[in-house]
Amino acid sequence: MKDIKISYNTLVYADEDISAGIARLARFGYDGVDIVGEPSNYDVAEIRSLLEKYQIEASSICAVFDEERNFVSSNPQIRRQAIDYVRECVDFAAAIGAKAISVQATACMKINPEASEEEEWNWGVTGLREAGEYAAEKGIRLTLEAWNRYETYLINRLDQALKMVNDINLSNVGVMADTYHMNIEESNMGDAIRNTGDKLFYVHIADSNRAAPGRGHIDFKEVARALRDIHYEGWVSMELLPAAADPFGGKRCDEFYDQYTEESIVYLRKLFEEVK
Repeated sequence: MKDIKISYNTLVYADEDISAGIARLARFGYDGVDIVGEPSNYDVAEIRSLLEKYQIEASSICAVFDEERNFVSSNPQIRRQAIDYVRECVDFAAAIGAKAISVQATACMKINPEASEEEEWNWGVTGLREAGEYAAEKGIRLTLEAWNRYETYLINRLDQALKMVNDINLSNVGVMADTYHMNIEESNMGDAIRNTGDKLFYVHIADSNRAAPGRGHIDFKEVARALRDIHYEGWVSMELLPAAADPFGGKRCDEFYDQYTEESIVYLRKLFEEVK
């Protein structure tokens, strides 16, 4: 487990300049930072300078999929926009040294289909394959995340994400596991990870209440054992969000800054030391 690196998603630092977030993560000993996937909001030179100053890596770009960026929309223009958006994130990732981008087939919080499951599945495979081919040219991985049923209807479990990844059939496209979503959807979180095997490219960590690990009821020792069993050597990244009906609404919760940032890395370092 010593080869696992720990990152933190700046999504929860909602009203804060990226420089303060990166400085905080470096202060608490994080290896990396997940940066929200809105490339136009950042100055590449500034980000590179901050990463160098604080000796921290850009672990991933957390892509944001909304109703205008949806791989399975019935509107071909919106499907095109999803592909073009991922290409922009790929260019941003390459510019700042990030090696991965989190993706999903549907828009976040879209819970009803617009066409048959087969048709939407094929749209997702086709669009993500095109985006993945572009990412491969730049040495970037795409990590397909399974979201819970309240945020999407198409890919809720790791086996579904793995099926789409296998249908896409590109070596740089794999699965992302998120313990918060898994807690809702998986019958056995450890087995879901083991069954994903070497196609697991990235892991998001949050407890059952989307707070810092240890503040809910997820058995993180079982998660760690499963990662050990598949010889996982990638990133684990904190993706903590407020207990709100709209967790992406930018609500500020002070505990998510210094308190949860410190708690999370202390908890995970201890966990991975215990589960070697």
